[in-house]
Amino acid sequence: MGKFLWTLIIVLLLFSVGFFYYRYNWVFAEGVKAGQLNYMMKKGYVFKTWEGKLIQSGFKGGAVGGIQSYEFEFSVVNDQIANQLMSNSGKEFELHYKQYNGVLPWRGNTVYVVDSIMAMRGADGSTVIDPKPVVH
Repeated sequence: MGKFLWTLIIVLLLFSVGFFYYRYNWVFAEGVKAGQLNYMMKKGYVFKTWEGKLIQSGFKGGAVGGIQSYEFEFSVVNDQIANQLMSNSGKEFELHYKQYNGVLPWRGNTVYVVDSIMAMRGADGSTVIDPKPVVH
């Protein structure tokens, strides 16, 4: 009976570790989103995390001449990246992000975590930051 109980405990422990790794640390997808930075702020009751919103413009498929706006809400873990975004609100950005399966309160309020700025353009469209390789 004791050997069965220990085996059950070990199996449940391994399952729990695997589940939490898959749910909170495994990167489901990664990519780049481009658009105008709407806001960047640090908020939270217990864990202060950086949260932002990127407005992506696009064309509506069904309406003639219609323009539709898409919003990309994201979190940022790196203070340097967050400060650069916050000081350049309203500019056009290309942001590299990772998408996780679950939210951790100290990582942010969204499953999308921006880890680098690929490019930033000023109001006149000139490139301020050249694209750089993504550092993981």
